[in-house]
Amino acid sequence: MLNKILPVYDEEKLVPISQFTKDKKIKIGFFSADIKSSHSVTYFLKTIIDHYDKNRFEIYLYFNHKKGREDQTTKYFEDLVEKFENISALDDEGAINLIRKDKIDIFIDLMGVTSESRLALIKNRVSPVQMSWCGYCNTTGVDEMDYILSDQNLIYNSEKHLYKEKIIFLPQIWNCHSGLNIERSFNPSPFIKNKYITLGSFNNFSKINDEVVLTWSKILKSIKNTKLILKPSLTREIDFLADKFRQQNVLGSIEFVSSKKDFKDHMNLYKEIDIALDTFPYNGVTTSFEAIWMNVPVLTMKGYNFNSRCGESINKSLGLDYLIAQNEEDYVSKLNELDKNKDKLLNIRKLLFENSISSPLFDTKSFSRDFFNALEGTVNK
Repeated sequence: MLNKILPVYDEEKLVPISQFTKDKKIKIGFFSADIKSSHSVTYFLKTIIDHYDKNRFEIYLYFNHKKGREDQTTKYFEDLVEKFENISALDDEGAINLIRKDKIDIFIDLMGVTSESRLALIKNRVSPVQMSWCGYCNTTGVDEMDYILSDQNLIYNSEKHLYKEKIIFLPQIWNCHSGLNIERSFNPSPFIKNKYITLGSFNNFSKINDEVVLTWSKILKSIKNTKLILKPSLTREIDFLADKFRQQNVLGSIEFVSSKKDFKDHMNLYKEIDIALDTFPYNGVTTSFEAIWMNVPVLTMKGYNFNSRCGESINKSLGLDYLIAQNEEDYVSKLNELDKNKDKLLNIRKLLFENSISSPLFDTKSFSRDFFNALEGTVNK
């Protein structure tokens, strides 16, 4: 449907697309409206920008956020790339011509259909190779999107036909977090002091659907004195979600924490959690990386597509297949098992602290190498 309603402009009014020629640097353009402070995309993009070979590649960033809203994060990326261009004031034809004039070889969309996306640029082709990565974990449905970057845990070979894009399978994981400017130290499990299990989820409340509410409520009912900490993106969401848990008679076991806390307070809140609960089928991504950074294990559920398998990919990359539930019943069962076998929980947290930073989740140099090798392969065919 989207593929049919996107505007197609008169090619005679557009700058011709340059074709890739060998024996020169490969020009890569990234497009996003989210290159700003604390946005999750920046932590994954930083992995790429910090570790690319300037003898092989030139990086261009096309920013689609209103001028005047740039911040220190925006400036950080601007200083690291060949060219940084805010195209928010340009209409589609103007933006297409600007990017085509830059003779970009590979254009990478970080938006999909989220936020201030501009898939019309993709539809009218701004470069010989166009691909989707990071910001939108599904097919765009646009014929001119040539590739989507994924991994073998997210899209199965038998599902390739469901995607408009050709699948590029990165060898380890589809995303790699650049890490946080917060000192890592081992965080002991809160139950040692509290004598009860504390669960938590800092995912966007829009991901907490009725099935998630029902499953989490079953956990709270089945494990005595269990507490669940939830942190909304918007304060007004609390009443709506609280009513759903009230209907399940578990509201007294839930603590809602203000979203107004600064980032350091946000990260310190993970120290109060024994186990993080992933949402389903719309998994968390950044919140899972945050939890793992703080050596808090994340319980997720087996999914059915790219978007719903992000938690699987993360836990498999850590060797924590045990924390991938097969269904809602198994999700509840695994929490009960960990409550009864707290030594197992302690061991998982210890292993997370010792091994996660060297895992594919945070191994930025290996990921960057794999990423750019994959990109190079699309133009050197």
